Amino acid sequence: MSSIITNNSAMSALSTLRNINNNLNTTQDRISTGLKVSSGKDNAAYFAISETMKGDSGMTKAVNESLTLTKNSVATARLGAEQFSDLATEFRDKVAFAQENKGGLDEIEADLTRLVADMGAILSQSTFNGDDLVNAGGKQTDGTTDASGDSSFTAAGVYAAEGTASGAAAERTVITGVSRDSAGNLTTTSIKVAPVDLNAQKEMFRAIADGFSGKAGSATGEAYLSAVLTKADEATKATVDAATSLGQSEKSIERQQEFLTKLSDNLDSGVGAMVDANMEEEAARLQALQVQQQLASQSLSIANQAPQNILSLFR
Repeated sequence: MSSIITNNSAMSALSTLRNINNNLNTTQDRISTGLKVSSGKDNAAYFAISETMKGDSGMTKAVNESLTLTKNSVATARLGAEQFSDLATEFRDKVAFAQENKGGLDEIEADLTRLVADMGAILSQSTFNGDDLVNAGGKQTDGTTDASGDSSFTAAGVYAAEGTASGAAAERTVITGVSRDSAGNLTTTSIKVAPVDLNAQKEMFRAIADGFSGKAGSATGEAYLSAVLTKADEATKATVDAATSLGQSEKSIERQQEFLTKLSDNLDSGVGAMVDANMEEEAARLQALQVQQQLASQSLSIANQAPQNILSLFR
């Protein structure tokens, strides 16, 4: 039956064209955005998972960036500690040299005093952005006395008091990662970074250098030199331990940063696999839909001409 009121062919062709246009719009959106899942209506499960993973990736990158500051602080302190250790070794060697060379004690004392000054300069510069991991800002005495007593070695080699109130910072906790437990709750991982107190060793060396020539050349010089050499060796070993501790912390942070970089890349890759559009497929689909759109338009045009044939019945 033919009708001028209802054109079933045209309605069918229009429905086909409408579906093709919707698919074409979807494909064009994917091509323009690069995403096949851009909102919850596209794929609710993938959208929810991808948004969570994006957040985790962002937190991982933020932790990685914050670790950069900590690593730089530790690296600066480690560099200062290593240089300080080299000076401490040289200081100890000069004290040992004085045991067999009594004639140049004044020159040796001058060298020791200069080494102590260099140690102080190194400590004062071994901070990063105000972060002091070597007690560069530790309280110091004037070289004679403080509230705890005489800070200098006696002629007999007795060290009455250290004379330094340690200002070294306490051990700190450094967040190294963020993850989720089985319930989806955020959890963190961390490492411990222990600052060192090189200022105490510097004060020990300063106390040895203070009046070194007169005490080493006195009647009790042998006992004095033996005592201060032991103290200098202990202080030197302490500086090596300090540099080693900071180096271990720095290496641990570097390993964690390397892992975090790979982890964030993996998270981003996982998100991309779920929501990114396959551009090769979308390009091929676009070409096919454009052809279908042209054919559907022709079909609708033909269907719309059908009522014209009814006119021939009235001629």
